[in-house]
Amino acid sequence: MKYFHAAISVLLPATLLLTPAPAVRAQTDHASHHPDTAAGTGAPAVAPAGAASAPSGGGMAGMGSGAAGAKPGGMGGMGGGMGEMMKEMTKTPEMPLYPTMMQDPDPGQRSKARQLANERMREGSALLNTGLQRFAEASNGRRQDLGAMQDATEQIRRGQDLLESGLAAQRALAENEDPRAAALQWFNGEMNLTPRFASEQPHGFFGLNWFHYVVMLTLAAFVAAMIWMYFHKMQRANALVAKLTGAPAGSTPAPGVVPPGAPAPGAAVSGVKPASTSPPAAAAAKPVSAPAAAPAAARPGAPSKPNAWTGTLLVSEIFEETPGVKTFRLIDVAGGKIPFVQLPGQFVTLTVRPDGEPVTRSYTIASSPTQPDYCEITVKREDLGVVSGYLHRLVHVGELLQIMGPAGRFTFTEPDGDSVVLIAGGVGVTPFMSIIRYLTDRSWKGDIYLFFTCRDQGSIIFREELEYLQHRYPNLHVFIILTRAEGELKEPYLGGHITKELLNQRVPEIASRRIHICGPPKMIDAVAQMLNELDVPKGNVKTELFASPPAEPLGATGGGEPPITPPAPEPAGPPPAPPPEALVPAAGQEPAPPTAAADAPAATAAVVTFAKSNKTAILTPDKSVLEASEDVGVNIDYSCRVGTCGVCKTQLLSGSVTQAVQDALSEEEKGQNIILACQAKATEAIAVDA
Repeated sequence: MKYFHAAISVLLPATLLLTPAPAVRAQTDHASHHPDTAAGTGAPAVAPAGAASAPSGGGMAGMGSGAAGAKPGGMGGMGGGMGEMMKEMTKTPEMPLYPTMMQDPDPGQRSKARQLANERMREGSALLNTGLQRFAEASNGRRQDLGAMQDATEQIRRGQDLLESGLAAQRALAENEDPRAAALQWFNGEMNLTPRFASEQPHGFFGLNWFHYVVMLTLAAFVAAMIWMYFHKMQRANALVAKLTGAPAGSTPAPGVVPPGAPAPGAAVSGVKPASTSPPAAAAAKPVSAPAAAPAAARPGAPSKPNAWTGTLLVSEIFEETPGVKTFRLIDVAGGKIPFVQLPGQFVTLTVRPDGEPVTRSYTIASSPTQPDYCEITVKREDLGVVSGYLHRLVHVGELLQIMGPAGRFTFTEPDGDSVVLIAGGVGVTPFMSIIRYLTDRSWKGDIYLFFTCRDQGSIIFREELEYLQHRYPNLHVFIILTRAEGELKEPYLGGHITKELLNQRVPEIASRRIHICGPPKMIDAVAQMLNELDVPKGNVKTELFASPPAEPLGATGGGEPPITPPAPEPAGPPPAPPPEALVPAAGQEPAPPTAAADAPAATAAVVTFAKSNKTAILTPDKSVLEASEDVGVNIDYSCRVGTCGVCKTQLLSGSVTQAVQDALSEEEKGQNIILACQAKATEAIAVDA
């Protein structure tokens, strides 16, 4: 404990003696911030150690004397230094060289930048000299000071940077260059950034170089190639569509648009269906059908007017109705709705090439217009039929058929009457199936009477459907008359033939009904006679004849069959004298004697002029106007070529013609000098509007 007190008594005075040392260091640090004050007073930067041991009474006396009179050197210098320091702190700092050069180089800024560049060069030169001197001193002698040499090298580098930047600024200002470019280059160098190489100035049109031109030309060529490929693809697509539709490219009319040369919708006439029997001479010499009313116009809820369409349809289904009778369902190639609208009872014309030559036939549309997705034709195979045999033997599902139509006036829709009597023989039931399907689909409330004559029960076409429809619709009355009946029959099956008594018994007030007859010529004549005896007005009766000229020999290839409705065969002698009503004079001419054509020599040849086409052709007495038009390439539309469909109607402008068949012409059309090109023949010069 005694030693502890002795140690405390020794350390305490030593601690008191060492306490002024921090004050001396603080004064030294303060003096380092005010070099000007220290230099003015002549005091050293660091006071000697003896000054720290000066009595404090002297210091206090100095401060007191300073306060009483003259300023002591220490306190006065300190006050002045503090004032200078405050001035420096409130003074706006000068902008360095780099920001000055990056500003707008107006004259004032350029002068200031030049001054700063000079100062930078002087400072760099001083640092460079001092650094070289320090490096020399550190490297001399036996023992080199490596640390001092490193510091000297850094000082030399700083001086060199200052000197180079100041010189670059002076050069840019002296050569009137953009100071900002020089400052940016210096900045990139200081930041070790990639130097910016001056690129070649663009040249040429719009200031573009060759690379831009090459790229643009390549892109333009690519775009042109794509456009060409697009139009080429569209042309090929149009050609394919034209091939499928059976019309020349670009000439396929839109649905509902009547192409040039086609009969107007209002002039559409009833067609003839192929049959195996030929019309008798008496039937060919006089009109078979009674004068019929104009075709029904488009009505709300009813099919549109007959239109003209030519194209290709796809066979989607084939149904065998009876042995020798098939139904072909046709759909649009693209899978949509069929591209035409028909009236119930109209027909279409098919063109096929069994032996390489086009052959046309007309077939009734058996399906209802209420089924717009397809149309069906029912074809009976004839023993010598070219087209019917071709369809039955060679046409399968997936085949394409060239179609023209629809056409025909043998139609019936709701406004045509409040009831209808349909009398059919054999395959002549096909137009009536279209009418029955249409009326039942539309829930028509009028009475429908169907008398259907067949050979036996195995030859009844649409048997199951007729039985179904009769049970489903009480206003449909079906009577199937079998000419070769076997065993006991129950209604609706009857044996024998159609008789006047049967019609009068089964159809109340038949004289007031609308009656349609379709079948062979003998049946039509017989039924027409019955209706006449029942006092049925001729205006209430419409007929459609299944007629065909005599069959021709087989084709040269041996695989074909003779056409059913080809052009009329050439007679061996002069043409027979037509009836008086068949001689058609031109407008303003007197009718020629009925025997004028018959008395003319067979070798006499006339000239026919086609006014629209501005062409002429030789017209021999045995050649029709239609055949003459084909010789010179004049396009007259046709279908049946036997005078019943009416597709080949044209107007006679001058001269007179004879016509063996005029079934498709109404009395009004005859008065307007409308003729049938397939039937019109002449022995004098004529002109037609074709």
